[in-house]
Amino acid sequence: MNDDIDKELDIIRKRKLEELKMSATDAPVENWPDKPIDITDVDFTDFIKKYPYVVVDCWAPWCGPCRMVSPVLEEIARDYAGKITVGKLNVDENQRVAMEYKIMSIPAMLIFKNGKFIDQVIGAMPRQMLEPRLKEYL
Repeated sequence: MNDDIDKELDIIRKRKLEELKMSATDAPVENWPDKPIDITDVDFTDFIKKYPYVVVDCWAPWCGPCRMVSPVLEEIARDYAGKITVGKLNVDENQRVAMEYKIMSIPAMLIFKNGKFIDQVIGAMPRQMLEPRLKEYL
């Protein structure tokens, strides 16, 4: 009887160990956003730590170039769901993050890997120019 319990406990331990080993990148793609997520100063830190690779679009409603890059980021969020997570931060309403990252021009895309800032892309650009910049960190 003790042997049966030991075997069962061993199976449970192995299963739990495998679950703990699973990283965020192993999470099923259906749990990842496939469109840009609106974020604020309040949830910014949690957002960049939640996913292994995050692009934060710093924008404002009055910014024409921001409106031009928005559809490009929507496509990237959809096409790279499970690999790249896109957040949108309105810098008019969320000035703390804008000041922390010294955003002086918009659109500005902040790139994070495993919660750490790794790069910044300034200005609107077509997908064929932006995508290679983002893919180099995958």
